[in-house]
Amino acid sequence: LSLYKGVGAVAASAGPAHALHFSIYEAIKDQLGGNRAGHNPLISGFAGSVATAFNDAIMTPADVIKQRLQVSHTPYAGVVDCFQKVYAKEGVRAFYRSYWTTLVMNVPYVAMHFSVYDAAKRAITGSDTADDDTLSVQVMAGGLAGGSAAAITTPFDVVKTRLQTEGVLSANRYKGVSVLPTMRQIAQEEGWQALWRGVRPRVMFNTPAAAICWGTYETLKTVLNEGGKSNEQ
Repeated sequence: LSLYKGVGAVAASAGPAHALHFSIYEAIKDQLGGNRAGHNPLISGFAGSVATAFNDAIMTPADVIKQRLQVSHTPYAGVVDCFQKVYAKEGVRAFYRSYWTTLVMNVPYVAMHFSVYDAAKRAITGSDTADDDTLSVQVMAGGLAGGSAAAITTPFDVVKTRLQTEGVLSANRYKGVSVLPTMRQIAQEEGWQALWRGVRPRVMFNTPAAAICWGTYETLKTVLNEGGKSNEQ
């Protein structure tokens, strides 16, 4: 059960956060012509990057709670206890301390993820139209996109996690919340390899997670679109 510590906070936030994320993504992508025939991975990447700023505003506090609960010998009894104690001791700022770091990590992650997903689908199908997608194509492209983006952005994730768990059963203190200075401090104190700790489990998690996410999203989008067309008729 220790592997699921903090899952309640993430589960409660994930629904509205992802709904907002994909709604904004689809709107921007459509406005910029990303749904037209042709190869448009940059548009997909840009639309995803803008959408992630709104998504992270909801998910960052939940992620802070999750990270603190998952620390070995955590002083918190659960999600509510963690929220109350962190808020009482550190204030609202503690929940958004890593927001900009999260954005710095997630913007390149999402930009690469969405761009690779779009490009992979077209490479697998050999077509420029989304109508040729199948569930297997979406799952394959999603897994490839999620795994590759996760691997490349691992150092940013390490910095984000360090800032979120700073002072929790650790004497490590970082000078501010800026990404590059924190990254340099970690490298100086622990070596550059410390920035790549956790890359394998990160890739192992993000590959199937992205595959499931894209397969589910694309399937539900198709079902809802077809349902809307049927109602109009």
